[in-house]
Amino acid sequence: MKIVGVGAGPNLLTGEAISAIENAEIIFGSKRAIELAKNHIRCAVREITDYSLESLPGNAVVLSTGDPMLSGLGKFAKKGDEIIPGISSMQLAVAKLGIDIDNLAVITAHSGENSSVKKRLINELMQEKNVFLLPGRELGVEEIAGLLGFKGLSRDISVCEKLGYPGERISTGTVEKPPRNESGMYCIVISNPE
Repeated sequence: MKIVGVGAGPNLLTGEAISAIENAEIIFGSKRAIELAKNHIRCAVREITDYSLESLPGNAVVLSTGDPMLSGLGKFAKKGDEIIPGISSMQLAVAKLGIDIDNLAVITAHSGENSSVKKRLINELMQEKNVFLLPGRELGVEEIAGLLGFKGLSRDISVCEKLGYPGERISTGTVEKPPRNESGMYCIVISNPE
């Protein structure tokens, strides 16, 4: 099985990803992932909503939005599966904000375990790191700003929405005056003020 990153938005497929998609015998993916790869698909496609990949055939190409190893389907890979990276929302966000990845911590709140995410977030910020955060349902911009304010941490907070898509929007604020997200497809970057 191949798990292929299709990028965070349109026109972000790598050459390796295009080759894997064009040469696939059968493709599985979410509606969004299929849409991002549709111009290169030349075989049968099946939309999946259950991300347990165990029942898929060994010759399957599975499309993962962004990069499979950033809160993607790569975590379900078995030994012997091939993972083809994609351009992630993290890469887009830090490039657009001019933030060096060398001092970046990556945190995802998709799991819903907010207490450990909050603890890790504060720990990384106390070490003067910048943080890329994939928010969760109950841990968004307002909650992050409140937590940082409570801990006395002054940081810039950027909301990056619909990265790579028409209508992309990046808004930066502070802990005291955080930016607001206007869509459900966003990430947060917390950085040291310039």
